[in-house]
Amino acid sequence: MRKLIGIVLISLTGFIGQAQTIKAGTWKAELLREAGLPIVFNFEWRYEKGKPEMTILNASERLEVRNIQRKGDSVLIDLPFFESAFFLQIQKDGSLKGEWKKGTSTVLSVMPMIARPGVKDRFQPGAPPAGSISGKWEMTIIRPDGSPRPAVAQLVQKGSYLTGTILAPSGDYRYLEGIVRGDSMFLSTFDGSHAYVFSAHIRSENEIEGGYFYSGPKHVEAFSAIRNEAASLPVDGIQVHVRPDAPPLQFSFPDLEGKTVSIRDPRFQNKVVVIQIMGSWCPNCMDETRFLSRYYDQHKGRGLEVVSLAYEYSTDINRSRASLRKFKDRFNVGYPMLITGVTSSDTLRTEKTLPQLTPIKVFPTTIFVGRDGSIKKINSGFFGPATGEEHTKYVKEFEETVNRLLGE
Repeated sequence: MRKLIGIVLISLTGFIGQAQTIKAGTWKAELLREAGLPIVFNFEWRYEKGKPEMTILNASERLEVRNIQRKGDSVLIDLPFFESAFFLQIQKDGSLKGEWKKGTSTVLSVMPMIARPGVKDRFQPGAPPAGSISGKWEMTIIRPDGSPRPAVAQLVQKGSYLTGTILAPSGDYRYLEGIVRGDSMFLSTFDGSHAYVFSAHIRSENEIEGGYFYSGPKHVEAFSAIRNEAASLPVDGIQVHVRPDAPPLQFSFPDLEGKTVSIRDPRFQNKVVVIQIMGSWCPNCMDETRFLSRYYDQHKGRGLEVVSLAYEYSTDINRSRASLRKFKDRFNVGYPMLITGVTSSDTLRTEKTLPQLTPIKVFPTTIFVGRDGSIKKINSGFFGPATGEEHTKYVKEFEETVNRLLGE
């Protein structure tokens, strides 16, 4: 992805003459799918000391983007998270048109994109809402192969304005924003990796039907939901455990500077160690990294260490290093981030890196190691700040675990 950005930047060309100014203010962007609804989101464009800056808006979330390069009427916007960038051209009417490109484990994902200035409505307003769908919903999402998967929607409706998130056993869908229009609902999000849009018919105040979840260029799943304030998620299928009679925990991997770091290094001895199983492609890992980085800065003096083990899209060490440095710089990470050299899609990723464990099912997964070097607890998944009470509960349990282990 970095090589691609460099090549495209060199080849950027503009029209002869004075280039247009990109208008400051709120914009509406559309990522165009092959079928189904476009994925829409808003961003703000501004200038600080003459330099362009962009803020991607998702409900209460603000994602700042400052690496913006322009030549003539061509604009490259390199997002500060994931292997993700916009390649755009200023049109005669002042709009932006081009492509969003994102690295994946296989081919580069490409979606056509158009953005228009002065448009604040994410979805076109229409008939007033038939009722309120605020609350908790038990969802059933149907995979393309026809099998169901559980989820829980947490929705907040104020007039026509709709926000919320969706929780799955592995984590959450982060910040969703949209509208209720008559008896229909629409939600979307874009964060540089997630590119989602949801639409559905509101059959009654207790039932949502005929839903479709569109993700990226092609993926689509059907869904339905019933109101259930006591809805919960099954977690048995994603839990990781220490294997019976497993040998002591041992690993050694290079950090972002190429230095080998081992769990047996002196810095980790007689410390409580939190091991983050993550990938730079993972939005929930982004939220967890933000949390862990702040927590580590506040508590490292108490005998706490944190280390990340990254499972990336490829075994290309340079590609992995570049993507992980985005995380390190974005969240000012002060603990080691190690490159396992094993891809996230490798079915033997656990056996090759942490054979003491049963297979890692989801990212992120968090391992708590006591002062004696043994594994004390493993959490699978992470509920970020978009989940409200679930995030508060997660943080409380995390802190209780760390405090207990520090006291042993």
